[in-house]
Amino acid sequence: MKAFLDEHFLLNSQTAEKLYHEFAKDLPIIDYHCHLSPKEIYENKTFHNITEAWLYGDHYKWRAMRANGIPESHVTGDASDYEKFLAWAKTVPMTIGNPLYHWTHLELRRYFGVEELLNEKTAHIIWQKVNEKLQGEGFGARDFIVKSNVETVVTTDDPIDSLCYHQKLREEGFTVQVLPGFRPDKALDITNHLFTVYVHELAEASSTSIQSYQDFLTALLARIDFFHEQGCLISDHAINEMTFEETTEEEVEAIFHKRMSGHSLTEKEKIKFKTQTFIQLGQAYYERGWAMQLHINALRNNNTKMFERLGPDTGYDAMNDEDIAKPLCRILDRLEQEQALPKTILYSLNPRDNVVISTLAGSFQDGTTPGKIQHGTAWWFNDTKQGMTEQMMALSSIGLISRFIGMLTDSRSFLSYTRHEYFRRLLCDIIGDWVEKGEAPYDLELLGGIVKGISYENARQYFQFDRAKQLQHPN
Repeated sequence: MKAFLDEHFLLNSQTAEKLYHEFAKDLPIIDYHCHLSPKEIYENKTFHNITEAWLYGDHYKWRAMRANGIPESHVTGDASDYEKFLAWAKTVPMTIGNPLYHWTHLELRRYFGVEELLNEKTAHIIWQKVNEKLQGEGFGARDFIVKSNVETVVTTDDPIDSLCYHQKLREEGFTVQVLPGFRPDKALDITNHLFTVYVHELAEASSTSIQSYQDFLTALLARIDFFHEQGCLISDHAINEMTFEETTEEEVEAIFHKRMSGHSLTEKEKIKFKTQTFIQLGQAYYERGWAMQLHINALRNNNTKMFERLGPDTGYDAMNDEDIAKPLCRILDRLEQEQALPKTILYSLNPRDNVVISTLAGSFQDGTTPGKIQHGTAWWFNDTKQGMTEQMMALSSIGLISRFIGMLTDSRSFLSYTRHEYFRRLLCDIIGDWVEKGEAPYDLELLGGIVKGISYENARQYFQFDRAKQLQHPN
């Protein structure tokens, strides 16, 4: 019987152990998609207690607590931070089999040196130990990033954001590269009741007058140029339902005018607007050498009562099961026909789509960039042992896992970098298992290079973040 979380955690062969400890363990982290706050990074946010660092905004934990019968007062409500921590401590033992159990104890060990298991009996002493450290030096937001050996962080930013904190971090000379990521979801959501308000905000941010759809595109392109100047090399789109409708610029101009005049749109009009706008954005990304991320098939805000009470991103989302193959193919194909398909990373929240994505990615590789179209890492509900393994097995079976750009945090927590360790251990275990079964040679030069590539090198080469410095300092 192996000890819990020992140095060979998740590594089930000597080959896996060697690959992890000699090739993966100490590599830097490139976190190319997360939801960390640039403001909190700049201010080196400190935490009054472990609840603030751990439970504020963490809908993964909130879902588990609710499932464990914890009342909302002790999840997002007015209970004290200590009471919420005790509620989480009561929940942790019930998360056996869920990665939350592993992540919780990895974070306690890696950041705070706490090796006790968290439960109701140990909660008070762990509360005291961790909080004592949080009040000392070296436990602010930046410190967690640096301690985690992070090289680059890419945040998620709306086109109208000023990016002032990215600028301040750069001017101050923070050792970790913190870059913006362009997330124009609000600009594509034309049926949202706040769309017209957003258009006015976009006009103000771009210093343009938006009277037409063409003006709208001009404003978005102006913001893309601004982001580009600030070192942005990645866009990101949340696409809950993958759709495509043939249209013309004239049709979309009329649709835009209709919406800005206060009229409702049909479903087909909504899809035509999104299709045309997305194609225009994709072309802009291609021209600037950006990578484009598509996060597909989330079913969001399912609990109306709790959405009205707490808002979005509070733990009431699920996997969607919309068909994605045909509309996704048509989007990629249209951009390819225009000779404007950017580097693209495809994620689906439904693991049913793993093989679909891997086969579609193979249909649009063009020999210009290794792994130009990526089957993105297991995302959200799938960043589990099973989910990560299934994603990597699908990719390796159909594509080239050796060109995979690996893991990201997709997190709002500064303590989430242990997910990269989790991922790297699973990667090494998969490859080690192939060796043990005689399905791959015991060639450490080959396999170690692949592990280093997936863990770090591939992402560094794919995104070319060194270019960001040139964009920020053109002279």
